[in-house]
Amino acid sequence: MDGLFQPVHLLFILLIVLIIFGPGKLPDLGRGLGKGIREFKDAIRGGLGSTENPKPPEQKNPSA
Repeated sequence: MDGLFQPVHLLFILLIVLIIFGPGKLPDLGRGLGKGIREFKDAIRGGLGSTENPKPPEQKNPSA
């Protein structure tokens, strides 16, 4: 498993992903991956018993 993430290998993997999903789906795929990573990080931080107060959920303005 040494050298698995060499630049040539990463380019080859990126090319395969581009062929499979096409250029139109890549932004959605990246957005979903980023959202998943953010949620994972938030869950890890929340599970550590941090003393930070989480942001209150945004409330919709009913008069608008």
